[in-house]
Amino acid sequence: MIVIYDSRIDEYIEKGGKNIWQHRRVSSRAIPGSVRYEVLKRAKGRCELCGISKDVKSLEVDHIPRSKQGKDELSNYQALCYTCNAQKLNRDDTDFRNLKDAFNYREKDCIFCNLPKSRVIDEDDFIMVVKDNYPVTKHHTLFIPKRHVEDYFGLFQPELNSLNKFITLYKEKIMSKDKLVTGFNIGMNNGEDAGQTIFHCHIHLIPRRKGDIKNPRGGVRGVIPNKKDY
Repeated sequence: MIVIYDSRIDEYIEKGGKNIWQHRRVSSRAIPGSVRYEVLKRAKGRCELCGISKDVKSLEVDHIPRSKQGKDELSNYQALCYTCNAQKLNRDDTDFRNLKDAFNYREKDCIFCNLPKSRVIDEDDFIMVVKDNYPVTKHHTLFIPKRHVEDYFGLFQPELNSLNKFITLYKEKIMSKDKLVTGFNIGMNNGEDAGQTIFHCHIHLIPRRKGDIKNPRGGVRGVIPNKKDY
């Protein structure tokens, strides 16, 4: 096996030439340990692009003005997970450090930004899980981003990942505790003309049971009643 692997590696190097190491060359200069520590501490253990935790992906220290050969000063570095750093072009000098401010933003007068902790049944760094105050069916559950964002289309990728995790988890939890549940509606209202009344993104998970309405055919198409049946 070792002989086969070595042969494959040799073929790869021969085919790609020196260019296969090109992505390493710009960042080859050593970053002092004290600078690395300060950058990672400032980032609070999160990638400053996608927001993922250091517990999920290793963080690397990126020199922002690579293409300009910027000075080796603390202000010129940012913490990126290995995926974001690898996908970032060598000439890309975008500063992602303000992203954490977006994740921390809360609207003063928004009811979902200021939910009482007593209502939250589950949460992570990005999403809160609550029981709907006006449930359509038993176990109707809401998933609410902690960041103030108007609708689903404004969610960042870490929030989408977290949202999907919680929807899947609570689908399983609901079905395990209520054997009558045979389906779900997953929905959200995006925009006033789509029925949105609270302009902080929230996603509904509505359990369904056989016979809970006379004719369930069409499901979410019922948001426009005469289009439900087809």
